[in-house]
Amino acid sequence: MSDISFTSFCHWLKFRHLLLIDTLGRTGNMHLAAEQMSLSQPALSKMLREIENQFGFPLFERLPRSMPPTALGGEVVRYAQIALNDARGFVARIDSLRAGGHGHLRVGGIFAATAVALPQAIISIKKRWPLLAIEVVEQTSDHLMEMLKARTLDLAIGRFTEPQQQQLFDFRPMGPEPFCLVVNRRHPLAGQDRRYSLGELLAWPWILYPQGTPIRRQMEEAFATAGVATPHNTVETISMQTFLQVLQGGPMIGMLPEAMAAAHLHGGLLSVLNTDLRLAPQEYGVLTRRSEPLTEIAREFMALLLEPEQEALTET
Repeated sequence: MSDISFTSFCHWLKFRHLLLIDTLGRTGNMHLAAEQMSLSQPALSKMLREIENQFGFPLFERLPRSMPPTALGGEVVRYAQIALNDARGFVARIDSLRAGGHGHLRVGGIFAATAVALPQAIISIKKRWPLLAIEVVEQTSDHLMEMLKARTLDLAIGRFTEPQQQQLFDFRPMGPEPFCLVVNRRHPLAGQDRRYSLGELLAWPWILYPQGTPIRRQMEEAFATAGVATPHNTVETISMQTFLQVLQGGPMIGMLPEAMAAAHLHGGLLSVLNTDLRLAPQEYGVLTRRSEPLTEIAREFMALLLEPEQEALTET
């Protein structure tokens, strides 16, 4: 099998080929893929054979009831998804500019960022670019980096969760993210002028970020350092709306970034617990794809996020 040269790859590969690969990768079924692409099944089969002949290896297995990607085919499917997402973003930007707009910005953020840093930057950039279309995604850091890798985001605010991610993304720090333990104002522990041991707090139900998230790992490490088992009576969610609603509606204990809890504390809806738990602040910042230039809008938005007054705001 001969190697695939970049020049020949550019000459024969077409977007309709990528669309076929992506559609078949999602459906795993030739009939469904043909329907979604408005092609006959024989025409789709012929196109797939031509693509596989050019690559020199099969992209999909031919099983009786499905067509999963082969090991190499999986890499091709991922490339097709990334290329098509990039093309969709390009088309959306061109359409917006042609209609008199100023492009489209897709931004992701961890929960603390969407509570303070992102809204302030959005307000500032909309003053400069009133017709700019902005899409905001709230997710955990690991999911945000998957979206960055797939080019469904222009940039994100989060933190590294695995060492190898530092090879794929550039990181520009924005500041530390301190945490606190909180309960609602009707909780029996609220407003008590005393320090609670972690053992006492284990008697209550907790609402937590899911296992594997940086915040959850930090809490588990703090409990382990204190020699106390982590809570067993728990509710886990990445939905901040669910987190806050459950926390305010029942006798739960929750761990939240201070920036996110601040408005609820000032409004008297939540109360901070004075405990022995010591949680070191985690630094978060702007994540972008390494060695890939940002659009003008994305560069300006990142500059707004990194302004000194913005950093000071996120630390309050």
